[in-house]
Amino acid sequence: MNRLIQHGLMFGNLFHVASPALVDRYNRALNHLSGKTTKLTDFHIDISGYSPEVGDELKDHEYLNHQGVNRQFILLSMEQRTAPLLNMKFSTSRGILKEFIQQNEAQLFALTARDAVAGELVNSVYDVSTPARLFDYRRVEVEADTTSGAVKDARELGRLVGRFKNDKDGWYDDVLISEMITLAGKTGDITRNPVKLNAMSFDQRNFWTAHFGGMYLFQDVEHPAVIAPGGKDHLGELPLEFVFDASEPNRIAQFLTLNGLAEPIFEGRKDWAADVLRQKMDFVLIDAVTSAGGDLSGTTRADMRSLARRFHRDLSEEFHALNALVNWIETGSKWPLITSDHPAYFYTLRASDTKDAALVNMLLAELAPKDARQMFICHKELFYDTYRGWSEAKKAYVVDFLVAEYQVDKAGARDTLFGHDAPMEEPERVPVPDMIAKVGPWGAVRRR
Repeated sequence: MNRLIQHGLMFGNLFHVASPALVDRYNRALNHLSGKTTKLTDFHIDISGYSPEVGDELKDHEYLNHQGVNRQFILLSMEQRTAPLLNMKFSTSRGILKEFIQQNEAQLFALTARDAVAGELVNSVYDVSTPARLFDYRRVEVEADTTSGAVKDARELGRLVGRFKNDKDGWYDDVLISEMITLAGKTGDITRNPVKLNAMSFDQRNFWTAHFGGMYLFQDVEHPAVIAPGGKDHLGELPLEFVFDASEPNRIAQFLTLNGLAEPIFEGRKDWAADVLRQKMDFVLIDAVTSAGGDLSGTTRADMRSLARRFHRDLSEEFHALNALVNWIETGSKWPLITSDHPAYFYTLRASDTKDAALVNMLLAELAPKDARQMFICHKELFYDTYRGWSEAKKAYVVDFLVAEYQVDKAGARDTLFGHDAPMEEPERVPVPDMIAKVGPWGAVRRR
């Protein structure tokens, strides 16, 4: 994994905790949350305050995420909002933390100037001993305060001030006045500088979880289902009727279609689709070449055609199907029928423009595992796990590609791949034949 770390593809953009003041604040917050402290004087933290170095020291990488639920967090700086979330157990956690920071930006900026803010993503589930318990994971509330309790003190001072104003004998209540003076010494003038964090809660109905081998729960859609790509036999009885795994691609495709969650890659972007598909072909080709023991030293994109000829017999069905689709787009050749049970089917899709687009692209990355770029962008946990099993040649090629062609323009790459992130204007819709408009570019999804 050192190659990934050295190129900023793993543990990248973490916040560096190096000053004694920040280390001291971190320790106060860590002790407040868990009763533990670190002896390190230099480490890095993610958006939640989790540090891989501290995890190694404590021999506990879930020291802020016990049982994988109700994730705790430590905020030392507003710079953490751009950091990734490591050891993710729920796909919604980073978005919740980022939204909380954005909605309370001014308050958190003031609070973290002199103390750490510690908190927790609270829900009613305290253990996930069975898969069925995940369905109780419905709403997440954010609770936070400084280690010195500044927010709590300000709230209490506000209550006392209200009592003082409304009680006709307030001027004569020495105990009340004394309490107000004591709290004001801690909080400052809350009338001019309010110390308050917005109470925030988030509905969590559609999400991915790392528990039980990885599961996608889609409850807030017209046709709910659970998708467990790694297998469903161990899940037991669940509250939803439909549960699919990777051995049922046709049923997963039908689920995506019925709920309007996915669309062909070239939908509205046909001029770019051929380039995207050709890059997917490159990754499929590299997988075949490295599996056959081929040498990739010094390989560039210009060498791909030569490699495809040399290893023609080793190329998989995905490569040939994607190549036929590129030819259809660019030359108007015969339309390739790629049904939902074809290995290339999920390589040809991207998420539709819905609130769950990121979750769907995450699922598609898992269903199209040879596309290393999409896996890295959409499902880093899976990427890191998969990366460990690759040959050195494939590791080197994928890292070089990500550094040269993704890191330099992340926004542009995402827009090209997914199409919904940044249009200043609606992309022009490319008309398709009536038959394709009715049944999709690769025929109707067959029912099993």
